[in-house]
Amino acid sequence: MNIIYTSNDKFVPQVGAGICSVCENNKDFVEINFYIVSYGIKSKNKKELEKLTKKYNRNIIIIELNSLEKYFDFDFDTTGWNPIVLARLLIDKLLPQEVDRVLYLDGDTIVRGNLKEFWNTDLVNKTIGMSIEPTIDKNRIKVLDMEGYPYCNAGVVLINLKRWRKIKAGEIIISYYKNHNGKLFANDQDAINGSMKEEIKIVSPKYNYYNIFDQYSYSFMCKLMKPLDYISRDIYMEARKNPVIIHYLGEERPWRKGNTHKYRNDYHKYLDMTVWKDTEAEDGWQLYFICWKIFNIVTKPLPKLRYNIINSLIPKFMKYRANKLKKEKK
Repeated sequence: MNIIYTSNDKFVPQVGAGICSVCENNKDFVEINFYIVSYGIKSKNKKELEKLTKKYNRNIIIIELNSLEKYFDFDFDTTGWNPIVLARLLIDKLLPQEVDRVLYLDGDTIVRGNLKEFWNTDLVNKTIGMSIEPTIDKNRIKVLDMEGYPYCNAGVVLINLKRWRKIKAGEIIISYYKNHNGKLFANDQDAINGSMKEEIKIVSPKYNYYNIFDQYSYSFMCKLMKPLDYISRDIYMEARKNPVIIHYLGEERPWRKGNTHKYRNDYHKYLDMTVWKDTEAEDGWQLYFICWKIFNIVTKPLPKLRYNIINSLIPKFMKYRANKLKKEKK
């Protein structure tokens, strides 16, 4: 099995916890190769990542991405996201030719179970396997020219890299991004969805489980998906009962003080098994999480209202993130 992460130095503890979770729950795999696309990971952390994988007798290849800009012949604005998110568009250039299938995992994921079934998924002549994000704003769907197609979350992507290279998927996605002036709300995720909509096989949300499944009912998400069909209730309930991959999407993340994420203990379980176990939690979030909890309780019976409020606030959150990134660079 081949797994790829992208990370800067600041996010190494999360990636380390993720790698540990993969190794602990997939000991039956004969071989696991981890590819880390590094955007400035310091030497000390690189060595610790190597020690971690060696402990499980697994392989790790760290690829230093010295300059992201050299791969793009146009200006791009990743708004509130770190530019490293765009690195997954370059996998055909960064990974060895002999790698013909790879599982991309965001650094904010934790694996709770065995990945064999997912890894062996038949993509049925498709290039990528992704899970639907049913709460996507309808206006985004129109902008991306995706009416009639489900929009998917790119935090977990199973990739047929052999086909990716054959159809030159990387070039197609980057060209799509360029044609939108390098300004898409969700950057590479929007570009992947918009340009590869015919190449996506839908997979169960148990492989990309995030907070919306605890915030909205199945029936409400079916309404959001109309006129398209959502996944079956059985698949949805299976995912809720025992998710395999947790994706800590949004602001409620277990490495922030005061969070009450349903699966926060899973993150700490694996973090505590690494050298980064004493990493200090991000401060300054306590009041936010108190307000967030109250908001969730009040709007639980009113999903449509909650959905509209969240969609109106997301651009403000992204603007806040963008300003924070700018300050960190100074």
